[in-house]
Formats: sequence, structure tokens, C-alpha cells
Amino acid sequence: MNLTTKMIEEKFNISRQTLHNWINEGLLPAPKKDFRNWYVWTEQDIDNINKIIQNKTVENNSYHDDDSLLKIENRRYLGSKQKMLNFINEVVQNNVDDFETVADIFGGTGVVADLFRKQGKKIIVNDILYSNFVNFNTWFGNEKIDYDKIVSIINELNTTAPTSENYVSLNFGNKYFSYENAKKIGAIREKIEHYDVNEREKSFLLTSLLYAMDKVANTVGHYDAYRKKMDTLKPIHLRVPENNKNFQNEIYKEDANQLVKRIQADLVYIDTPYNSRQYGDAYHLLENIIEWKKPELTGVALKMIDRKHIKSNYSTSKAPETFEDLIKNIKAKYILVSYNNMAKKGNGRSNAKISNEEIISILEKKGTVKIFETPFKVFTTGKTNIEDHKEILYLCKVNQPPKVDEKTTPNQSAINYTGGKFKLIPQLLPLFPSNINNFYDVFAGGANVTINVQAKKYFVNDTNKKVIELFQFFDKSNLNEIIKKIEEIIAEFRLSNTKLYGYEYYGVNSSLGLKEVNKNAYIQLREYYNKGEFDQHIAPLIFYILIVYGFNNQIRFNKDNYFNMPVGKRDFNVRMESKLKSFIKELKKRDINYSDLDYREFLNQQTFDTNDFVYLDPPYLISTASYNENGGWTYNDEIELLNCLDKLNVDGVKFALSNVLIHKGKENELLSNWAKKYNIHELSFNYNNSNYQSKAKSNKTVEVLITNY
Repeated sequence: MNLTTKMIEEKFNISRQTLHNWINEGLLPAPKKDFRNWYVWTEQDIDNINKIIQNKTVENNSYHDDDSLLKIENRRYLGSKQKMLNFINEVVQNNVDDFETVADIFGGTGVVADLFRKQGKKIIVNDILYSNFVNFNTWFGNEKIDYDKIVSIINELNTTAPTSENYVSLNFGNKYFSYENAKKIGAIREKIEHYDVNEREKSFLLTSLLYAMDKVANTVGHYDAYRKKMDTLKPIHLRVPENNKNFQNEIYKEDANQLVKRIQADLVYIDTPYNSRQYGDAYHLLENIIEWKKPELTGVALKMIDRKHIKSNYSTSKAPETFEDLIKNIKAKYILVSYNNMAKKGNGRSNAKISNEEIISILEKKGTVKIFETPFKVFTTGKTNIEDHKEILYLCKVNQPPKVDEKTTPNQSAINYTGGKFKLIPQLLPLFPSNINNFYDVFAGGANVTINVQAKKYFVNDTNKKVIELFQFFDKSNLNEIIKKIEEIIAEFRLSNTKLYGYEYYGVNSSLGLKEVNKNAYIQLREYYNKGEFDQHIAPLIFYILIVYGFNNQIRFNKDNYFNMPVGKRDFNVRMESKLKSFIKELKKRDINYSDLDYREFLNQQTFDTNDFVYLDPPYLISTASYNENGGWTYNDEIELLNCLDKLNVDGVKFALSNVLIHKGKENELLSNWAKKYNIHELSFNYNNSNYQSKAKSNKTVEVLITNY
């Protein structure tokens, strides 16, 4: 077996200069040259190099050719994009505008994420393998570390001289590693468990060990199998990882398809597995040692018996549908996908699981797609000769939701219902489905959402019977007659009318308000209403006038179902009249079915059809508003509502739930955990801008819209 100098360098992880030094020192004969004038190394040369390394190990106890700081790219990994970084960077720099956050959701070695970290971008990085997650914590973690302590510990680990057998030597000695290396690896791994270090400091130690193991592994670069002949005798040596100082990155170990439902980024980079080779199988040994659970092993390759948690659908026939689900749920300005043109070029295991046509078709549903290609050397097991192999970058500029014209004010309800969504309408509407058949407003409140949504038919429901009766009154009554009747009642009960007389007439100004002017008349009107002294046909309008003249125009009933809001500072002024007229016109435009049922009964009565949409804005579990403070909203109510939504989802009905995950520093953990399986859209009006994953717990309120589409 003859090897080139480059092969010798890679085999023993030594530099060409070191080889020349040994030759000059007389330790190693000069190799012969072949017909190309290349140096070639024989079996005898390999034996000589092994002896030199062993002798130097005895002399120095820790021979190593390179003691410089360990860098993220100093690792062999299937599909690593290290050699494609310039290509990726060029495509991004020339085609992506204004991006500050990059999510690398199939991180692997993390070199692509690191490319953008070095450019000052915020990094979100994810991988399903725990061993990669640990590496990410080293390179991208935000936790402060004692670097001198890490250096000291790694130096100490390098002096480890085990005398007894351990899990690694018993299982992997003289197979994946030389016996001496395996024994030392096991001893080092056990020692790491007992150091007094924080999580990121421990990650530094584990990353140092992982990279060192990879250098001395008796493999071809992965752990699907080991070489029959043990020809890697170089002793293991740990290097100190360089220290990147980070402060805002996010690191995950999750199914990427689930993760994208909860994160947002300007640019999402995707490098899924391409073929049937599971990364959990290729790197099972590293995963095993880094996790250090010491599981039972199976087969010649000595893999963990239970590897279901590190299996990927992207290496199966489900890859196209899994990819489509992923793309559908991504929230980003740009999506950059790495793939190759191996769809039908290799043997069965090498063939790509998703075709070029499928990738383009799926991405085009999300936005505009550009394609970039570069030649690339493919990894094979030697069974296939691949020609014209290319790595492809698919760049999708995501179609952004249509913006609501800022000059166009959304329609507003005539009543100021606590928790009303009027000011959130510009954020809600772009997140709603288009082409709605039946729109179900389950907790309608002031009906702000209903009068801004376009649908064929509307179902407006609220448990407050008085509110529903008011809407029905508005819907069936003549607008001019309503205004006329309001004026008559105001005059009859001698309430103020600044629309006609202004504030000066009553001896007050706008700042002072009309509280003292209207107090007695308001209390009398409220008392007559609560005693039921008005005809049922006019009672809804009395209810509306009480709201208008009440405190902050809000609604509240006591336990005896008596309206009990105190008098407010305003009256039926020009603005209130304008709101009322616009609201009534919007109601009359729509074909609305009204009801005042409990949400459970309401939903059970419906027969949902294609393109129906259910919107829910229930009372919030972790806050109490005036309209529900007597009965409140219980934990059981919350559970039953979430169960109802799960059933809607199973039945294929689209829904959107408005709620808060955090309010005044308190988190709704029940809702937060449930919402992970759906899409979480954060809404920012009137609340601190926040990213739920990284900042929410330090903010006062995090309001969201949770959707199943």
C-alpha cells in the first residue's frame, strides 16, 4: 500500500514540515518518488512513523503536532459545509438585505452559524444530536466562563494515566480506538463529570474531548464502522477550544420542524440530511460518550440499542412531506437551503431523498426562489463514481404578509370592551386565512375582529347576553331612529350633551370632565335599568347609554347581574356618535348569526366546513378584567378550551387563539407548553417588544396569536 504525503498528513494528523524535520534529523528515511515526481510512502514508512510517535510519547508523555487553540472547523463531519463557506457567504451578501438574525436549524458542526457569528449577527443554532448541542454551547453559548480554569483542567486531563478498564476501553478498545486511547478516553470522560464547572465550562471540556477522539478514531471519518486493522496509534491529546464571547445567541436540541414554529429570524439556513444515512448512526459513538449514559450496545458497529430520538425523517421516504411542513411553518424574510443534485446518481443509500423539482415547488409556495450551484466533491463509500456533482443553494425571498394601509383606520366597535382587539387588528388580519367561508367569533366581546374580517357568513357569540342583545338591536334597527332615540333619553334624564352645548355650558372643561355633572342622573338611569323598568325593546339602548356615560366606557355586572360601573367623564359626543354609526353600518353589511352560549356548547353546535375559520379571544387565565372578575376564568376552563382546540385541529378546522403567555412577569405555563405544537405569533402593540424564547421572562406582557395553520 503506497500513500501520498497528503494522505500521511491526514492519517497521522501531522504537518508536512514535521515530516521534513524527521527526515532531516535522520529519524525517517526520505520517501521515494513515483513517475509523477510525487513522494510515496510505503508500509515500512508507516511503521517508522508509528515508532517515532510512540517514542516521542514515552519521552514527552503527550506528543502532539499542533497545540494551537481548537477552532470550530477542526473537525471531520459528513456533509460539513466548511469548503462551501465562501460560496454561501457570496450568495448571501449579494442577495440578502438587512438581516441581523440567522437561524441554522440543522447545525451539524456549526461552521455556517459561525460564519455569520463572525459578522456580528445574532445566531440561533439547533441540532438533534446532543453531542452537537454541547459543541454549540462551546462556540455560541452566552454563559460567562473562567477560561484559565478550563485551560488548567484540559492540561490536567492530558496527563490522565488510567490503570483500570472502563466503559470505553471494554466496548471500543482496539476497535474504534487503540486500547490505550480508549482507556484514556473513558477515564477523561468520567473525570469531566466531577469537576466544579458551569454548563458552558463543561461543554468546553466535552468539546475538547470530542474533537480529540475524532483525531485518533480508527474510522474513515464517521462511526458506521471501524477499520479492521488498527492503524491509528497516535495518542489522544486534548486541545483548548478558543473562547468566543457571545451575549444573545440561542441554542436548541430539537426537532427542527417543531422549533421553527416558535422562533423567528431574518435568514433561516437549512442543511437537512440528504440521503438514507442517519447522522444518529454515523455519530452514535460520539453521542454515546458525550451523553455518558453507558447504554447497552448492539451489532458489529456497537451502536446504542435505542436511537429513535436521533432518527430523522429527512433520511426516509417521508423527506419531501417533512420538508414541506418545515418550510410552511418558517417565519423569516429569507430561507437558504443547501442540497445537492444526487437524486438518482449514486447507489440507493447515496441518492438524495428530495428532488430538485420538489424543493423548488415547495419553496415557491413560500416566496420567490433563486438557484445557485457550485461543483463539490461528494462523499461515497467507494461503490459509486459520481460525475458532475454539485452543491446547490436555493434562496427563497419569503412573501411577507400584506401590510395594512396605515392611512386606513380599522373599523372600531361602539363599545369599549376590556381586552378588545381594535389596536391589534393591523397585526391580526395578515395572520388570518384568506377566503374565509364561515367566520366564528367565539368570545366576541366588542366584535372588533368580526367587523374587520371578510367572510361569507359570521357567527358572533359571547356569554354576556346583554352585549349580544345590544348587537342584535343595532343590527335590526334603523340607524337614524337609534340616534334620535338616544338624544331623547339623554334629554329625558337630563344627562349632558356636549355635542350640542359644549363643556362650557356645564361649567367644566374637557380635562375636568363631566363626572359631577352626570353623577345623579346616571345613577338614576342605572337604577331604573337594573330594576327592569324599561321595555325589553328599548333596554339594549339604555344599556348602551350607560356604557357611554360610564367609567372608561366599560362593562361590568355584579354577582346579582346588576350593571355597576360608576359614572365617567364623557358623554355621547361627536366621536361616540361617529363610532356608533360606523359600527352599525359594519354590522349591517354582514350576514351575522348571534348567540350567547358557553364556548363549549357553541362549538359543539357547529358543523364546520372547508375554509371555515374559528377565532377565539377568551378571558386570560393569568389576568382578570372587569367583565369576568366575578366568575373569573379557571384553570379547568383553560384546559377544556385547549382540548376543544386540539379537537378542531384533528378535524381539520383552522383556528386562531389570542392570549398572553406572560402577564406582569407571570407565565401561563399550561398555555406555553400546549402552544409548542402550533404556531406562535408574537404581537407587539402596547407591550414591550419581545422574543419569547430569549426575553419574555424579563418583559411585563407577551401577547400572542396561536394558530394551527
